[in-house]
Amino acid sequence: MSPGRFPSTLAGAVSVLLLAFLRCASAAAEAKAPPPIDTKAREAFMIDFQTGAVLLDHRGDDRMPPASMSKIMTAFMVFERLRDGRLKLTDEISVSQKASRMGGSRMFLRAGSRVSVDDLLHGMIVQSGNDAAVAFAEALAGSEDAFARQMTQRGRELGLSGSHFTNATGWPDVNHYMTPRDLAFLSAELIRRFPDYYKIFETPSFTWEKIKQDNRNPLITRNIGVDGLKTGHTDEAGYGLVASAVRGGRRLILVTGGLNDMRARGTESERILEWGFREFANYALFNAGDEVARADVWLGAFRTLPLRAAQDIVVTLPVKARRGLKVQAFFASPVPAPIKQGDVPSFVGKSGARESARLVVTAPGVPAIEFPLVAGATIGQIGPFQRPFAAARYLFLGSDP
Repeated sequence: MSPGRFPSTLAGAVSVLLLAFLRCASAAAEAKAPPPIDTKAREAFMIDFQTGAVLLDHRGDDRMPPASMSKIMTAFMVFERLRDGRLKLTDEISVSQKASRMGGSRMFLRAGSRVSVDDLLHGMIVQSGNDAAVAFAEALAGSEDAFARQMTQRGRELGLSGSHFTNATGWPDVNHYMTPRDLAFLSAELIRRFPDYYKIFETPSFTWEKIKQDNRNPLITRNIGVDGLKTGHTDEAGYGLVASAVRGGRRLILVTGGLNDMRARGTESERILEWGFREFANYALFNAGDEVARADVWLGAFRTLPLRAAQDIVVTLPVKARRGLKVQAFFASPVPAPIKQGDVPSFVGKSGARESARLVVTAPGVPAIEFPLVAGATIGQIGPFQRPFAAARYLFLGSDP
């Protein structure tokens, strides 16, 4: 078996694909990814929502004080309880003295009052109410400290390895921190898992106790596709923003931190989003289930096995790098029978290690992107009396009847 064989069927498919996307482009043309954009932000991290590709990484793994951007995690945990039926939007939550006396941004809750979950969510998300966040924490975990421990534990389960929470609000604490990468990932998960509740983040204003407060996200009303998420500010954190924007069906998520003032927070975040939409694009190569290649089958009831995309294959590339886009399949041929539909065929690679069948996408200045290929059919093994003849035929004629 020869690992890395590239059958004519895949070559044809890729040729058509490249012609569709790269008309008039030379296969040998070289393109370079745009240089990272200069930014005034102390931290800046941006990803493509669909592919997870990192478009900008400026101190993305540094611990930062997230300030009120922490409330994205608080909202995530409330949304989980709503989804699971442990909480309803119409449920009412009691407001404690501690919650009502919180400083910073508030929705102006009164101690002893009972407020619906729906109103508290709007107060916490739109008005960035610290009092609403504490009310949630005490109702859901008994105390804010206990809720913060739950936040940290849930964060670990979600893969937020660079985050630790000591409160529900983002109130300054040396042991309360997140990384820009964690904030971007958490925001993407919130949007993906809770699309209906996520709509609260684009609410332009909310009125409570006859006090109307506008959404603190400065990009919500600029008509540039921004529909979330959250601002943050403390003296140590500076001015920060987690912004999510959609254009032409494509969503970007940006985290900025450490900016000097509210104006810079808005203008710098908008500028980086514009750059991301302008300099990068998504290219759809195959849909989930599409046949990408065919492999010969060794001693199987059928002669060939279709190898299919296990998922939608979409890549995010710098626009200037698309001319150098290359797509190649790696798999063993023939594939030994039996094999089940959905299995990932494997083979021993040049290094001696076992490798999985995969599609590899490369472009200048971009790390290789790999996608698994799976068996598109179940193929049994032929009977013992047929095997010697089939083996001989394959060895001499290169095909298995």
